[in-house]
Amino acid sequence: MTAAGERRGGFRAEHGEGREPKEVAVKEVAAREPRASGFTMVEVAIVAAMIAILAAMAVPVARYSLRRQKELDLRYQLRAMREAIDQYKKLSDSGLIPMQIGGEGYPPDLDTLVKGVKLVGQLDKKQKFLRRIPIDPFTSKAEWGLRSYQDEADSFSWGGQNVYDVYSLSEAQALDGTFYKDW
Repeated sequence: MTAAGERRGGFRAEHGEGREPKEVAVKEVAAREPRASGFTMVEVAIVAAMIAILAAMAVPVARYSLRRQKELDLRYQLRAMREAIDQYKKLSDSGLIPMQIGGEGYPPDLDTLVKGVKLVGQLDKKQKFLRRIPIDPFTSKAEWGLRSYQDEADSFSWGGQNVYDVYSLSEAQALDGTFYKDW
């Protein structure tokens, strides 16, 4: 090599020419100042505030959706019991269930709908109308207000003759402003 070639080689070596790119990148990164990694306090505070706002919006929605679900469940339970009472009345009117004196063809109590009754003219056949007495979702008990056929339509006391209608014993007010006991 000539002196000029040595100078060029020396120049190349001095300024990074002729070296592999990895070596240059490692030296350049090492030459930079180290940067702290992570989040700043401002970023963390903004994220925490956003989460708090979203949680504050979600809590009332969850509360109302739970109550709405209980209301749907109450409507379903009332409908199921009323349909069972109507089915009992229909079979009684058609003569398949012996009618009690003063009973008007309605069941004497809710337990009769669960236990079932023997049908007239059929051997060993019992007709059941409910599997069990449903639980009121607002009182968490299998207790319901009862009205007999002889009671007033808006009465909250049961005469005890028969079961014409059922209602919730809850004194709470529904989301639509009505009371559950009026459903």
